[in-house]
Amino acid sequence: MNGDRPRRRGIPLLWRLLGINALVITAAVAAIAFSPATIPAPVTLESAFYIAAGLGTVLVANLVLLRRALGPLRRLTDLMGRVDPLDPGERIPVYGPDAEVVELTQAFNDMLERLERERREAASRALSAQEGERLRTARELHDEIGQRLTAVLLQVEQVMRQAPEEIVPELLEIRETARGSLEEARRISGRLRPEALDDLGLINALAVLVDRLSEQTGAKIEARFRGELPPTSPEVELVLYRVAQEALTNALRHSGAGTIVLELEHDDDVVTLRVADDGCGVGGAPAGGGMQGMRERAMLIGAQLSVRDGGGTEVVLRAPVGA
Repeated sequence: MNGDRPRRRGIPLLWRLLGINALVITAAVAAIAFSPATIPAPVTLESAFYIAAGLGTVLVANLVLLRRALGPLRRLTDLMGRVDPLDPGERIPVYGPDAEVVELTQAFNDMLERLERERREAASRALSAQEGERLRTARELHDEIGQRLTAVLLQVEQVMRQAPEEIVPELLEIRETARGSLEEARRISGRLRPEALDDLGLINALAVLVDRLSEQTGAKIEARFRGELPPTSPEVELVLYRVAQEALTNALRHSGAGTIVLELEHDDDVVTLRVADDGCGVGGAPAGGGMQGMRERAMLIGAQLSVRDGGGTEVVLRAPVGA
């Protein structure tokens, strides 16, 4: 990348600063040399005032000219202070008459590009490993733990048919405990790996998610799907699903909302996911691990994530279809 950087020629910053100071000093000396005023000895209060005023004028002129010359460095410093690796894309415009400033600005932009690319690659590897581990754990819960709990249920049923009447209530309690554990294992397995996403597609998977959360919590969650979605990559679908899952979970846990709305629509080459509630909002609380995870997933596919807080919370994810 550095080899493709255009070479911009201009007056070096050192010579520009020297020229500014030389100009100011020359102007001050010329003003003294050609001025009819004289400095009496000893210096009077009036002459001291004029000397101080002249010195102040020289310093102010020098400050204004230097501030203008160093403006690009100030813009660079401002961007360094506000740049966010999880919100990529911001760059400093490369322009100006100073060769050193232009080179420094271009180098900083190149560094941002490199850091964002490396972070995307690292996040992709980490999230792929995480999803792989989730899939393995979900399969173990579904296949091994689920099968064993099912076997326990069958054994309890068999024992109940032969057991004395006095221990049947205890066996019934054991059966219900095992059945509840089996349902909980299936619920956790579904959260770890959304099988509906693989089998039914994104819209149906989100509908299943909304129905399940509504049934489990009793909350009012509305799902609004506006038209069919264009073909998207599995990575985009997974990110949309995980962000929706995390946003709904946060709203159910923290907002105290009466109604939660999930919307999914597409416009041209962008799919927009919106999760909004009428709860109390986050109240300026710092972003937690869930928000960090959503931002990392959005960065992974080049999507834009925004969170609005005020009269409830609104999470909006705009994902490019061709990511």
